[in-house]
Amino acid sequence: MDNINQESSLDLIKKAQNGDVDARNTLIDKNTGLVWSVVRRFRNRNVEIDDLFQIGCIGLIKAVDKFDLSFNVQFSTYAIPMILGEIRRYFRDDGFIKVSRSLKELSIKARDISERLEQKMGRPPSINELADELGEEPESIIHAMEASRTPESLFREYEDEDGSENRLIDRIAAQDNDKESDTVEKISLYSALNQLPAREKTLIWMRYYSGQTQQSVARKLGISQVQVSRLEKKILESLKGMLK
Repeated sequence: MDNINQESSLDLIKKAQNGDVDARNTLIDKNTGLVWSVVRRFRNRNVEIDDLFQIGCIGLIKAVDKFDLSFNVQFSTYAIPMILGEIRRYFRDDGFIKVSRSLKELSIKARDISERLEQKMGRPPSINELADELGEEPESIIHAMEASRTPESLFREYEDEDGSENRLIDRIAAQDNDKESDTVEKISLYSALNQLPAREKTLIWMRYYSGQTQQSVARKLGISQVQVSRLEKKILESLKGMLK
């Protein structure tokens, strides 16, 4: 963020969210570098960079509106996946990235069935249970969930085995949030997740998006909690490798 520290940034965000137009404009002006950092990744997509910049700015504005001051992260760490998500939404809606209607419909059905089964069983259903209920392959359920995932899910809290709450972004992203270029690369986590094999996506989804404990995941996958812990560690290391 240009010439503006985290404390000043949070103050501006608070004012902007309370309707201060000048504060909003200052935030946008000082963070256009973040938009360009993301836009440069799409140079070879046969679309005008200036158009993508405008789309990215919409994501930046949404980041200002939706940023939760309790996140305890740099604004840039939250804004970059929002900018990236807005650009990807543009490509998807404009036909560049194909997400079939059937996949979207399956995502909606999976969410509804998941909520119903959780009420019935008193716990979140496993991927296999969802697949059985919907008459679909487990991998199809995972793909549908991937299609509906949002950048905010990187910041969703989950309960660790010791009862503490953490976020996936905290496990993967750079510790030194003052280095903007490093932060940009680490936020590529959102893209790296899509490269995982189906079983690994299932584990990450259950742990970090469904908020299930390692013991719960172990029961549903039919393996021990120790095996889940080792596999989870291996996946996180793999994600870190993708981001280097």
